[in-house]
This record gives sequence, C-alpha cells and structure tokens, in this order.
Amino acid sequence: LSQKKIIDFFGIQKSATVNEKCTSSQDARKRKRRSGSLVLQKRRRRLLPFIPTEDPARRLKQMGSLASALKTLKMEFCDELSYGSGMAPRSANQAELEDGGMQVLSREDTETLELCRTMYTRGECPPLLVVFDSCEGFTVEADDPIKDMTLISEYTGDVDYIKNRENDDCDSMMTLLLATDPSKSLVICPDKRGNIARFINGINNHTL
Repeated sequence: LSQKKIIDFFGIQKSATVNEKCTSSQDARKRKRRSGSLVLQKRRRRLLPFIPTEDPARRLKQMGSLASALKTLKMEFCDELSYGSGMAPRSANQAELEDGGMQVLSREDTETLELCRTMYTRGECPPLLVVFDSCEGFTVEADDPIKDMTLISEYTGDVDYIKNRENDDCDSMMTLLLATDPSKSLVICPDKRGNIARFINGINNHTL
C-alpha cells in the first residue's frame, strides 16, 4: 500500500506525516522527582507508553501489514469502541454496573493512555507487524524490543450485549462489562471494525 493510502486508511491527521521522525515518548514522559521524606513503600508498576519505530520506511511497513490484514477480512479500522444501530447503546456501558466494581486507572496511567492515543493520530504506532500463519491465521509479531508493562493498544470493535452474541461464531470477542444483572453484560465484537488488538495471538484463534 502507498503512503497516501495508508494515511487515508487510518485517518492520520494531515498535519502529521508518517515520514517524520517520531518524537520520543520517553522525553514526553519525563517526570520530576518528588521531594519529601524517605519512606519505604511497595512500588506500584505503571503502564509505559509504546515507543514507535523511528525509521519511516519500517513504520509504513508496520502500518501497511495491519491495513492489509483488515482489508483481507473486510474490516474497517476503528481505534475506539463503536456503538452501532441494533446493538448496545453507549449509555449501556456504565462502570457502576460492573459486578464487584471497576478498576480505576491512576493519573499516571491515564496520562500514558492519552499519550498513546495522541501518537496513534499522528501515525506513530507500536513496533508491531501483522503476519499470516497457516495454522493460526493473522498474528502479531514485535518488530522492535518492547518493555514489560508497555501499553500497546486498546481493544476496540462493536459493543453489544453478551446475550445477543451467544451463538456468534466470531472467535475474537472480549468481555467489556460483567454486570450484576447478566442481561446488561457487554462484549466487544471486532468482526466488522477493529484495530491491531484483534490479531494479537491468544485473542483470535483463527481468522480465515
């Protein structure tokens, strides 16, 4: 796929170009050390932003591999949850409905999430390649070293009630909300819309 087709396919902001060298996400995330008394505390592990490949040609190859896989499966690229007609409405996705309560992101992890979202809109993606395996279908390989606790992607797709998908043959659905009332439980269905998370091994078992 050409650069223009890739930019159009992913809806990359026109002010950004895939040929530009990526700004370091590590530089953007430098934090000042907090002063104060020395107190021994258990350190909580924080999410890290992904570090895009600096080489523009390799970034185009990475994005092109995802675009080709999505087009092969006749899927649309979608980097957020989609609420379509005839499925669960946006109002059904309420954190207070989660059985046992919903985990809340810390301020630092929320900042990491927003940074990764911003990088995606600029055409800066995690160093991943979508490849085809004759046994497993499309899977994802790292194209550069990736540190533990790195946020790679949010899981996206159409949101629907689990009860509506009990007989669905899509093998890549992921639970979004387990409600106290089972009739209100939600699932993410990346069969028509999705992103690279759709192809991560262990999520989809077979794609063709």
